[in-house]
Amino acid sequence: VRLAAGHDGTLLGVGHEVTTHTSRVKEFVEQAGVPARVMYASPHGLTDHHVVPLDVPTPSWMRAPGEAPGMYALESAMDELAEALGMDPVELRVRNEPATEPDSGLPFSSRNLVACLREGARRFGWADRDPRPAARREGRWLTGTGVAAATYPVLVSPSTATATALRDGGYDIRVNATDIGTGARTVLAQIAADTLGVAVGSVTIGIGSTRLPRAPLAGGSSGTASWGWAVHQACTHLAERLARHTGPLPAEGVTASADTTEEAGRTPPFARHAFGAHFAEVQVDTGTGEVRVRRLLGVYAAGRILNPRTARSQFIGGMVMGLGMALTEHSTADPAFGGFAERDLASYHVPSHADVPEVDAHWVDEDDPHLNPMGSKGIGEIGIVGTPAAIGNAVHHATGVRFRELPLTPDRVLPALR
Repeated sequence: VRLAAGHDGTLLGVGHEVTTHTSRVKEFVEQAGVPARVMYASPHGLTDHHVVPLDVPTPSWMRAPGEAPGMYALESAMDELAEALGMDPVELRVRNEPATEPDSGLPFSSRNLVACLREGARRFGWADRDPRPAARREGRWLTGTGVAAATYPVLVSPSTATATALRDGGYDIRVNATDIGTGARTVLAQIAADTLGVAVGSVTIGIGSTRLPRAPLAGGSSGTASWGWAVHQACTHLAERLARHTGPLPAEGVTASADTTEEAGRTPPFARHAFGAHFAEVQVDTGTGEVRVRRLLGVYAAGRILNPRTARSQFIGGMVMGLGMALTEHSTADPAFGGFAERDLASYHVPSHADVPEVDAHWVDEDDPHLNPMGSKGIGEIGIVGTPAAIGNAVHHATGVRFRELPLTPDRVLPALR
């Protein structure tokens, strides 16, 4: 990553060049440089991706692929630039807010990153921060705070769905969606009820079977947007049919269907992304190199939030995954056979309850008519994108040491402190 800026913090050039590996069997490219095309205004930009085939298993997606590792590099560099300029890291990001998407020149359908940064700084108490590195010490513990921005694209795939009005007054919604614990059943029932103008309790959701109307997988933070669009359309058609219907309903009810292939495949002339700001407070043990995260805060701009309870759970879950990426999670390749050595939760360490600190998630309201009928953006993955960088920047603030590799395990941190 290379950044060029004037003394006032205005970026003059942004470069992010990525080298990743793939297997000799199938090509997979981690598009980690893509966020640099979205985040900050600059008259000059360069991103490229090189991929090297190795004798290893084919890499594949982890949560927030591309954006999560790419933003650790970019947001660490922005923090480093802020320190070199003697600027507040929040203000540096605000100063380089683009009017249009830097890469394409398209207007943003909505972009409230500055609002996320401002609201996050207020909630976190950022104004009370001493900017000097390694300035807060209590015995063996050094304390620091950090900030990082986040982004994730708005993705949607074609889907189909049916909606049936039953004689008993209920409504049956069918779509081959998948609920992997993200609350899909709940939010799809809400979308249907809202569209039909009925109580949520009268709606039954059928998902998770190939016998149901075709629908895409749960991935790319696109599930609700894709399935919900089809459900909304099917319920709209059903409401229109019911408005024309007279007399009692037939025994099998009245059914309407929807296929969003044409609508979802049409790309409007807007750059569509979700944004967020992450803040972290950490403590570093100078005797052992242990890093403990004390506080995590995320503030997001993700269109209309359809269900506050399940959305907050999604955001917090992503932040916890980001914490794992920052502090514990890693894989090593067997030198003889190229397979992954860590194959279970005894050797691949994810955060446990004791590792998860005070985690809080909020959002700013967005009214974006250029997304889908619900006005929603994906929220499943943006929670992870900026969290590792916020933690890494906080560790730098605590110790004065810049760590360019993750995870920040004691064997990596302690030698650097010494």
